[in-house]
Amino acid sequence: MKYIFSLFILLSALTITAVAQPKRVIADKIVAQVGDKIILLSDITNSIADIQRQGGQLPPEPECALIEAQLIQKALVLQAEKDSLVVSDDELEASLENQIRGFINQYGSKEILEEVAGKSVYQLKEDFRDPFRERSLADQMRKKIIDNIKITPTEVKTYFETIPKDSLPYYESELEVSEILVYPKSNRDVESYVTRELNDFKRDVEAGTKKFEVLARQYTEDPGSKESGGQYNINRNDKIWDPTFLSAAFKLKEGQISPVIKSKFGLHIIQMVSRAGDDAIIRHILRIPPVTDVEVKEAIEKMDSVRSKLAAGAMSFGEAVSKFSEDEGSKFNAGQKQNREGSTYITIDQLDKDLVIALKDMKVGDYSQPLAFTDERNRKAVRIVHLKSRTEPHRESLKDDYNKIAQRALDEKRSNTLEKWFASHIPGYYIQIDKDFTNCSTIKEWVSKAVVSK
Repeated sequence: MKYIFSLFILLSALTITAVAQPKRVIADKIVAQVGDKIILLSDITNSIADIQRQGGQLPPEPECALIEAQLIQKALVLQAEKDSLVVSDDELEASLENQIRGFINQYGSKEILEEVAGKSVYQLKEDFRDPFRERSLADQMRKKIIDNIKITPTEVKTYFETIPKDSLPYYESELEVSEILVYPKSNRDVESYVTRELNDFKRDVEAGTKKFEVLARQYTEDPGSKESGGQYNINRNDKIWDPTFLSAAFKLKEGQISPVIKSKFGLHIIQMVSRAGDDAIIRHILRIPPVTDVEVKEAIEKMDSVRSKLAAGAMSFGEAVSKFSEDEGSKFNAGQKQNREGSTYITIDQLDKDLVIALKDMKVGDYSQPLAFTDERNRKAVRIVHLKSRTEPHRESLKDDYNKIAQRALDEKRSNTLEKWFASHIPGYYIQIDKDFTNCSTIKEWVSKAVVSK
């Protein structure tokens, strides 16, 4: 169980597999058992096929690794049940709803999902109910074992000193960057013109002279739905949608088109295609009223006064972000840019080209002048950039990379704790391993305590 942390990723892969797969293996052979929890060969074979189909990376000896992952999960579930840990009905139902919505988005509609799966949404949820419950129990038990584990600076130093110097990672220059971002507003005359244009589209569709999806492909400024004729699958409870947009959509009956509505992205008309409870398929056309140089200049002047307060120390950058920034993605974390892993330390290649140019001559602690740019959605925007820190390219060291080293040391300590927990608990379980898998090196500890089935 040397790689026990990475095996928890495989635990998820086993319970969130694809809905349908051609020629799925049907097998009822029991390949392993922990207590009263059985592992079927079909569980392992189908999971491997699903991971491959979705482009995932399989570990060496995938059958052995997946059996080990399942053995770990079953043992944790048994202990969770013994310790009276529970998964609430509400929590389980929310997880199932999120999974089904994910599948609907993947396949395009509820009807296509049910056709591909050969099952109703209700049946799919029932198929996932027990696996989701087991995964949640296993995760709760794992957290119970390791959550109170801490790491001290002395332990971090000892851990770091065990790493051979030639094995220390090399880091490119990393930056911590924050920004205050505003979007200049178009003037009323331009907005009125775009509103009339959208009303014309609405009348054409309602008169039967144009199709909504054709107009969307031609005119929408939403790149995410342009090719699909403006179509999205939405749920009333999803937080990713603009509240105004969501509210307007769910007021519509099937086939009905909304009046022009205004969201944070621009102006829309929405057509309800179909609806089932809190789920719906809609089409929309987004038009972004153009912003002129006049509005951009006004935004720059406003931001210039904000910069003056920052430079004078009259306001912290975090306060300015909270008060003025219109970027929902960073408004509540002091405007900090984050990489794909959620870290605030970013390499230069992870920043947009305009930001790279702005940072070129900045020193740590500087605030940029208000900078106009065009974002990834082709919207004109103005921002003030704050360079909080910048590291030079370097070999890993305690001085420069303490937090990263501490996290690795903590992960290792937690993993060792889990190893010890399993070593002490495995002998207490009834374990059965099929003879075809007793040669798996990854489960030799389990095999040594197991009844080998013939």
